[in-house]
Amino acid sequence: MACAVGASLLLAGCGGGADSGSDTGENALPGVDQYLNAPCPEAAVKPATDKEFTYWAMWTADEPQGKVLQKAFKCFQEKTGVKVNVQWLGRKAYTQNLVPALNTDAVPDLFDQDVSKVGAAIATPGGTQSVDDVFAMKVGEGDKTVKDVLSPSSYDFPQNKDREGHNFMVPYTVQSSAWWFNKDAAGDVQQPKTMDDLTALFDKAKADGKAAISQDGDIPFYNMYFFTQLAERYVGSGGLNKAAADKTGQLWKTDPGFLKAANETAKLPKYFIDGWDAAKFPQVQQRWADGDSRYLYVGTWAPSETREYLDKQGAGTKINYSSFQFPMPAGATHDTVEQMSIGFAVTKKAKHAEAAKAFIAYFLNKDILSGIPAVADNLVPRADLAVPDDLKQVKAAMDDPKKEHVLQYDGIDGIAGGKWQTDVFDPADTSLLKGELNPQQFVDQLAAKGADFWKNQS
Repeated sequence: MACAVGASLLLAGCGGGADSGSDTGENALPGVDQYLNAPCPEAAVKPATDKEFTYWAMWTADEPQGKVLQKAFKCFQEKTGVKVNVQWLGRKAYTQNLVPALNTDAVPDLFDQDVSKVGAAIATPGGTQSVDDVFAMKVGEGDKTVKDVLSPSSYDFPQNKDREGHNFMVPYTVQSSAWWFNKDAAGDVQQPKTMDDLTALFDKAKADGKAAISQDGDIPFYNMYFFTQLAERYVGSGGLNKAAADKTGQLWKTDPGFLKAANETAKLPKYFIDGWDAAKFPQVQQRWADGDSRYLYVGTWAPSETREYLDKQGAGTKINYSSFQFPMPAGATHDTVEQMSIGFAVTKKAKHAEAAKAFIAYFLNKDILSGIPAVADNLVPRADLAVPDDLKQVKAAMDDPKKEHVLQYDGIDGIAGGKWQTDVFDPADTSLLKGELNPQQFVDQLAAKGADFWKNQS
């Protein structure tokens, strides 16, 4: 592949990323330097009045996504004269910073998060404004607009609509989840077709003297994956969300798929690595990266996070990443694959919405957005950009027309501003994984506690 830095970058596969001082380490992805040092594309939309805007980032400056954004800020200022005043606040910025600020004038113009969290915490109380106009903006590739370049499935779904039916977020990253393994250690593992096939892989890991599954049990939304992945395959997209929103709680009992999913979930913890429920994240994930266990179930950020960890260890350890999806459990009828969009939203009180929206369109330019796969090793909502090698199996599942797309966790983490998850689901889920509740008791608790939860909501 020609690696001349054309800015239309098919960077994956190009070499030369490790020696130019971009601080990406010995596990640097191919093409990192080419991206960071490439010339800036022209901006199609130049704000007429705004000369700056404020952005509260869900990333930190030293993360790969932070490096991509810093390049975008530099380019945006170079091509439009607009300065980006950024605060690197991290993942909880939307709850710890933005939600408390909503009733003040100290809000940013632009922020980012996943669509469920933005919907639950910011859009529902009216803290965002419509970004429908952004979809008509040109991205700097001839007449192509934001709408032209984005995959509709990345933004056109009910959870991305405000009370008036307008989109409140424009995606720049899409995520999914999978079972991850190191091909050099596990061999050429094929997609298991049944749950028995899956547990046979775990039994083989144990026979090889390894723990089967690394699980950071202090992260509730990591613990959610097992039941929700299995339940989605029984009840389909929207089924979990409907049961969680059922004010009587009885849907948990009347649909047999939930008990079947709980039965399958209860078979997994015996394969978890010792200490899974006592360690502090990311200790257990790091043990997977170190080779103490064979499998890890998390989102598509797994290669990026573990590569960064291995870099910091400096031992030259590399992982030959591969992944597969949960198989269809017996009797399930929905062959699902999860998708979660992360993107930009503009606050209702934004003082510089014009500049913030122009930046969104600029960030979706092919030459800028290509940094997400090339530097951050993540997937993007444009079909014409490279797919990182580590994520090709997941992307194939997401693109499989036979698969039923479902929002991550079916969106139950966003119900009632996230309180339904923390108050009802997490306690029952943790108890199921620890064996403190059997599957029937788990379903009964979701029904009873769910009904109590909704009774106490004003």
